[in-house]
Amino acid sequence: MNPPKVYYTSMRCEVGDSLLDKLERLVRAAGIEDIDMDRKFVAIKTHFGEYGNLSYLRPNYAKTIADIVKLQGGIPFLTDCNTLYVGKRKNAIEHMDTANLNGFSPMSTGCQIVIADGLKGDDDVEIPIDGEYVKNAKIGRAIADSDVIITLSHFKCHEQTGFGGALKNLAMGCGSRRGKMEMHSAGKPCVDAEKCRGCGKCMQFCAADAIEMVDRKAEIVEDRCVGCGRCVSACPFDAVEAFMDQKFDIVNAKIVEYAMAATKGKECFHISVICDVSPFCDCHGENDVPVVPDVGILASTDPVALDRASVDLVQKQQIIPGSRLWDNCSGRRPSDLLTCNQPATNWMSTFEHAAKMGFGSSEYELVEVR
Repeated sequence: MNPPKVYYTSMRCEVGDSLLDKLERLVRAAGIEDIDMDRKFVAIKTHFGEYGNLSYLRPNYAKTIADIVKLQGGIPFLTDCNTLYVGKRKNAIEHMDTANLNGFSPMSTGCQIVIADGLKGDDDVEIPIDGEYVKNAKIGRAIADSDVIITLSHFKCHEQTGFGGALKNLAMGCGSRRGKMEMHSAGKPCVDAEKCRGCGKCMQFCAADAIEMVDRKAEIVEDRCVGCGRCVSACPFDAVEAFMDQKFDIVNAKIVEYAMAATKGKECFHISVICDVSPFCDCHGENDVPVVPDVGILASTDPVALDRASVDLVQKQQIIPGSRLWDNCSGRRPSDLLTCNQPATNWMSTFEHAAKMGFGSSEYELVEVR
């Protein structure tokens, strides 16, 4: 079989042309018009950026895609799931406030915003997947209910997975709060007694009857706890915390399996923008100097091929002086930029597990679109 095609355009623009024009030409060349979207709900899965972070994608990219979807008769909506960690996107209200503050609105994007896993991050659908680590992936309901998924990803480095692209957008981004906990952690949540106010909300949401009140403080009975993480989303005071205690290779493997679940039975299309490549995830409330120059925009129907092409293009770039990567490698060019940026990570394990699961292809044909 021929390897899947990954379409690419650079960030360079001639006078009279624009990056958004190039994006439109790119996705049309990559086959977005081959997807039947007529009167179908089309989830445009993106990341609105944690408040304070400025490296997330501008909403203009989303509007270009939403406009194309509408021309094909589709009903687009921008979407993401709530975060597991404490921040400005841990429930739907704060999440939408953050999206608005970062410039995402129906006026700027041409479509509505729907937080896929509901008000408190517990509205999900279990999708069976015969994975090595995941048997039932917990996917945000609005994403699970959509007919078509289009990922619009900002490619960046990551402190656990080595990089973040289409697969991470599909997996961590489409997983509900308990889904995120399943990917991040092999352990069980715990209660910070100083933050706990004894309101009992966590007890109401615990299906395993694993939470007790001791001296007006919640305590999790570990032997009865099944590690679902619903108490994390239930606590209004952020007193219940999830341990991020999983080996990074296992996190990468679970990301592959969750991406398989998110795309199961759906037509999909994937776009990655390689610009402002920050050393950390956009979930940080800040961002650092980009580690490499802007590269371009890529599109494909295969998220594995898209991520591998993105990694390969980034690895060919020069390091930006004064960046974290420059400091890490003392100004010398390493053989592996991503590992030098985050030495504890192993980005290759993502593609190794995808091959093991028969999901996508790490082989690809790069096609340039001008």
